[in-house]
This record gives sequence, C-alpha cells and structure tokens, in this order.
Amino acid sequence: MVTAVPRLVVAAPSSGSGKTTVATGLMAAFAARGLAVSPHKVGPDYIDPGYHALATGRVGRNLDAYLCGPELVAPLFLHGARGCDLAVVEGVMGLYDGAGGEGELASTAQVAKLLGAPVVLVVDASSQSRSVAALVHGFASWDPRVRVGGVILNKVGSDRHEELLREALDSAGVPVLGVLRRVAQVETPSRHLGLVPVAERRSAAVEAVASMAEQVVRGCDLQALEALARSAGALPGDPAPWDPASPTHQPTRSAGERAPVVAVAGGPAFTFSYAEHTELLTAAGAEVVTFDPLRDARLPGGTAGLVIGGGFPEVYAAELSANAPLREAVAALALSGAPVAAECAGLLYLCRELDGQPMCGVLDATARMSDRLTLGYRDAVAVGDSVLAAAGTRMRGHEFHRTVVEPGAGAAPAWGVRAPVRRVEGFVQQGVHASYLHTHWASRPGVARRFVERCRTS
Repeated sequence: MVTAVPRLVVAAPSSGSGKTTVATGLMAAFAARGLAVSPHKVGPDYIDPGYHALATGRVGRNLDAYLCGPELVAPLFLHGARGCDLAVVEGVMGLYDGAGGEGELASTAQVAKLLGAPVVLVVDASSQSRSVAALVHGFASWDPRVRVGGVILNKVGSDRHEELLREALDSAGVPVLGVLRRVAQVETPSRHLGLVPVAERRSAAVEAVASMAEQVVRGCDLQALEALARSAGALPGDPAPWDPASPTHQPTRSAGERAPVVAVAGGPAFTFSYAEHTELLTAAGAEVVTFDPLRDARLPGGTAGLVIGGGFPEVYAAELSANAPLREAVAALALSGAPVAAECAGLLYLCRELDGQPMCGVLDATARMSDRLTLGYRDAVAVGDSVLAAAGTRMRGHEFHRTVVEPGAGAAPAWGVRAPVRRVEGFVQQGVHASYLHTHWASRPGVARRFVERCRTS
C-alpha cells in the first residue's frame, strides 16, 4: 500500500495570520507546475475548501478529528489524495487550538501528528521584528511531536523589516521559506459567517486565487517547500484509504430496479456540504442529482428523497421565496412521507417563513436573523427514530449560525444536545429530519444507508 503522499500542513499562531492566502496560493502554484494537488482543510469549515477546489481542480475535503474521530483523519486524507503528487492541508485557528475543553482534539497540531506531516508556520510579522524568533521558537518547541519545518513571514513592510526578521530567525533554527509583503495582500470579501463562498462570486474568486498564487510564487521558495513536503514518510500506522462503499454494503438491486433519486440542494444559497455525503449516498445505491432552489422550478424527475445542506438562505430569502413552484414541490414531497434531511440552512428553508419571507412551510416554525453568533462543536444523541438514525444513535456535530428558529407546537425534536447546556434541538416529522447541527456522515456511514433504504420504501 502506498501511503507516502508528499504533504504539508499550513498553520499559524492565530486566526487572521494569512493561512488561507498561503495555503490556497501554494495549492495553485504547485498545480501550475503540473502537480496533481490534493486540497484539505482542518476542521468543519465549508467555505475555504471551495477556494481550494478552484486552486487545484479537485474537491476540497475536510479533516475533522472531532466530527469524525481521530482514527478517520488519515484514512479520509488518503481517500482524498488518491492519485495525487502532493497534498496541502490548511489548518484552523492557531496551531494548538482545538475543541474547547478537549485538549488538542481537532487542533491543527493533532491533525499534523496523525498525518506525520511537516508544518509550515505562517506568521503575521507586521508589528514585530526580533520578537518573531521567540514566537516561532515557542511554537516549534511546544510539542516535540509536531515538526515545524519552516516559516512564511506575512505582511512584511520593507526590505529592512525582512532583514531584521531573518536575522532574528537565524537563532530559532527554523528556516524562512517565504516572505509576503504587506502591500500585496489579497482581499476576499467576508460577511457574518466568514468568507463569501465561491459559488456566489466565481469570477472574482478565480481572480483572487490567481492573485494568491502570484503572491506565493513571488515570495516563497517553492522548491524548498516541495522538498519539505517530500520529506514526509509513510503515514503513522500505515492506514488504508477510506472507502465509501465498504461500510455501506450496497444492497443488491433486482434486475431492472432503478436506483432511487436523491435530490441534493446546491447553488449559491446552499453551498455547505461534505463530498463524502454524496459518495456515501451513491455507494448505498442512490442516484444523486443536484438542483438549485434559486433557479429550478421543480425537483429532479423521480425524486424519492431530498437532502438540503447548509449555506446562506438568509442572504437569498427573497429569491427563494419567489420560487413558489419549487417551495410547493418540496412541501408536497415532505407531505408524502418521503425522506428529507435538512441541516441549518435546510432547516430554515423548511420553515413557514424566514425574516418574513414565505418558505416551504414544511415545519410549523419561523426563522429570523439575530445578532448572536451560535458556534461550536456539539455532542448529540437521537431522541427518537428518524430517516437518518435510530433512537439513541450518538453523533457529533457543529453549529454555526446567526439565526433563531421559533417552533410551533407538536413536532418531535431530532437531537438531545449536551453542550453548552443540555437541550433538545431540531425537528422530526414524518420523513423529515431537520436540525441546526452539521454532521459528517463518514463518522456514521449507516446514516446514508438508512436514508437510501427509506427512499426505496417510502
């Protein structure tokens, strides 16, 4: 088994240091050299992988030790890196920051160790000179099992500033592999939940990725960075690649039996999804068809089940509301008892209204924007049976939204959630499972199999 995939982890002392610019720029720069580059992102973030996909021409994939468990990080990495020459993994937050109260769990440092990958530390040097050596020395020596193989200095102000930084880092024992000037920063627009997704600004996003690549090529030693990536040996424990087909035991269909059509929402309003979900649904025997609730007036022909992931429906509330024929089709499908799985944005779309705009009316609930950010990992248990899980099934999820859902009476909850306070969350109603929690089905492949089986029989 070949597991010696050349690889780098791009990390930083804190958020806002320039990880996305450097990681995406590196991916694009290596791809421009003719390398097949596998892009990865530590943590649950959906948006950065879209920019990674533009940079590499491959699906951006997440490596989340909290949602999927540490044991799946390396197998999922190898699954994404099949056939690639090199992999670049963008970290999350600061190098050693993980899930709150869980030690190193879900940190970039933990993922680097699980992958046996060298780390490139991106440092915002805009307000320091000699102190940079103490900062880099501290991060490089904090955990001897984390190999910081080099540093890229970001937001450097001048030649003299660069000279002072390099002199200081000579004593830290960590080579400088790149210097990016302050005047050349690439701006990517943000809003209440982070960067604007690629699907909403594709032309501008292509230009942004090209600018990131140009900046990296101009300021970084690509030869040294590639050599560092190639210094990584076999992955610890020699794991096998994750295979979406192996845990699902795809049922054998009788001759002539058609695969049930599972419609998956996409387009600018619904951009949050993990590639493994579609792969698991396909392996379980479904025909997955993507549709755009902003533009398509009807569901795909023969739809037997519906998956509506996360995104920004609050930004597109008026347009989603204006597409009355599709809203009516979604409501009719749900009323028929067909399986419907909705996460976060999907939950909002199924409500009676969102910020006063009529939605699908599947759930007796209203949704609205709020000033409060709800963010964090969650431990959850299924309160009752649903199209996704049997009662008592435990899953880990992630919540990330600035909306509030006010339920009516009668619907059963989907999950019992332990943190930050014990509560019930979401809706289970006929074939509908709707919740704020984003989950990663690779941690529970039976979820996809159960959903597809219900599509066959509903």
